[in-house]
Amino acid sequence: MSLHADAAQVLTGWPAPSPAQEKLRLTYLDHLAAHEDGMWKPCKEGHLTASALVIDPAGGRVLLTLHRKLKMWLQMGGHCEPADASLAEAALREAREESGIAQGLTLLPGGPVRLDRHHTPCAVHLDVQYAALAPEGAVAAISDESLDLRWFAYDEVPGVADASVAQLVDGTRALL
Repeated sequence: MSLHADAAQVLTGWPAPSPAQEKLRLTYLDHLAAHEDGMWKPCKEGHLTASALVIDPAGGRVLLTLHRKLKMWLQMGGHCEPADASLAEAALREAREESGIAQGLTLLPGGPVRLDRHHTPCAVHLDVQYAALAPEGAVAAISDESLDLRWFAYDEVPGVADASVAQLVDGTRALL
């Protein structure tokens, strides 16, 4: 199955947690139907991206990256790559690369946590957001894409990150 087909299948079967998320889900599906290249960065009308919030439920904290280009605290994530077999694998790859946690990250079962549509310097990103559970004792390491990498307690996130990240934390915690 192609990454495009996997994304359509994931989004078709995903139970959106709110009317606003349902509207985004349908927008993403319309985008994929209209753009065979809708998974890839060259699609200037926008493209799907995959991200994952790295979470340590036992420690009550999440790992955020200070994005080098955007200068914002964000979850791990980015563009899909041709080697990605699925959206879930793309999100997990991004989480490993950007967190430096090479072993033991696992996606929270049940598929995406939420969707977020946002503008970036390259195009509109239609982000499919997962949550990745950190293994006990996980040690993070800054990647080339980050200015900083830090664990934040759940209640600290709204003070350092934008509303979309705070909503991702809330949505993830509700699923735990």
